[in-house]
Amino acid sequence: MEKNYIYILSELEKAGFEAYIVGGCVRDMCLGKVPDDFDITTNALPEQIMQVFEDKRIILTGLKHGTVTVMHNGETFEVTTFRVDGEYSDSRRPDSVAFTSSLKEDLARRDFTVNAMAMDRKGTVYDYYNGKSDIDKHIIRCVGNPDKRFTEDALRILRAVRFSSVLGFDIEEKTAESALKLKKRLDFVSAERIRTELVKILCGGNVVDVMLKYREIIAQIIPEMRECFCFEQYSKYHKYDVYEHISRATGSISVDNPNCDILRTALLFHDIGKPATFRLDKNGKGHFSGHAQVSADMAYKIMQRLKFDNKTIDTVYTIIANHGDIFDFTSSGSDTMPKNQIKHMISEIGAERFFLLLELKKADNSAKNDFVLDENNKIDRIAETARKLIADNCCMSLAQLDVRGNDISAIGFRGQEIGKCLKKLLDMVMNEEIENKHDILIKSAEEMQK
Repeated sequence: MEKNYIYILSELEKAGFEAYIVGGCVRDMCLGKVPDDFDITTNALPEQIMQVFEDKRIILTGLKHGTVTVMHNGETFEVTTFRVDGEYSDSRRPDSVAFTSSLKEDLARRDFTVNAMAMDRKGTVYDYYNGKSDIDKHIIRCVGNPDKRFTEDALRILRAVRFSSVLGFDIEEKTAESALKLKKRLDFVSAERIRTELVKILCGGNVVDVMLKYREIIAQIIPEMRECFCFEQYSKYHKYDVYEHISRATGSISVDNPNCDILRTALLFHDIGKPATFRLDKNGKGHFSGHAQVSADMAYKIMQRLKFDNKTIDTVYTIIANHGDIFDFTSSGSDTMPKNQIKHMISEIGAERFFLLLELKKADNSAKNDFVLDENNKIDRIAETARKLIADNCCMSLAQLDVRGNDISAIGFRGQEIGKCLKKLLDMVMNEEIENKHDILIKSAEEMQK
């Protein structure tokens, strides 16, 4: 991709125009990272950009705002004319743009100093707003007046928190004050845009710090979370209030975990129902009976509101709903989960979600008192047992049964009775009451028919 962006810059320069890579790609290169993509800015007007690349495929999706997307060697490059923005009446996009010949004016309209740098094809960085200095100081700072930047596009409030989470940078004092002051403007931002930024915030290495420091911003987009603030648990298992427990459990999942996004999303919501289920007994101990299901129900509604996809919603709902007392080894005195119980859970929620559930429970434990961590060794043994059951092709689904619906129909079952019979046979196989062999299954079904 690097050679491809140099080609784009070179072609524009050959035609007599200025051209630079700009924004996040320059920031990432200053941090020693390889950018995912390269945005390009130029003093060429859109029609001139199209003329320079007339032999390339052109996409005109952003023409109103001066952006032409150029395809080269299978890569897409957004090439945007230097511009200054008009008013933002919808708190998202400028009502109008005016093209300018000044790179400095173009960079002045951008959100944060670390994103307001440009670089030419020779590697010279143009940094009018001290972005490199703020990178060195690990600071997120608005370009110019932060009230103006956040009023233009309120999503920038979440972007500030996201960059703090992902980069591990502090948000500069005036920028942070403005973000908190103007947080209610997030109510005007679309659910889809908020969801995208929220997941990026959750997947940052500095997520615990930003969740604790900017909890009011989190609560602006998830008002139900405010009930968890400073909610004491009065439990020997817990050393944090509900919200801090949620924050630290969320951050305990590694950013390198391939399921980081879905696990951290689930952990964000896994105890959100605790305040609604709290009961203090006569000994001063706190109880949250049924909180797993209540949290799952709340998560389902919140994620629907934020326009998460159905698969993610269903997965998060399932693992939250099942994270409760079934794993409470400390109170039950049990040392592990019986094989038949593992089989039944895998059969009910699927292997993928079962292993996600185990990871969530370990993360949950990591944000409790230290003695609870002993449970994680037991959870690891459950995972090992489950992997062996799967490797041994143990029957845990109707598809694995050695009979089919037509076999059950042939001995006299009808309609819904067929499904009930198959489910009963599967339960018996998983409980090791009978073997998963055709003749044995048929004989058991015939006994049920009698």
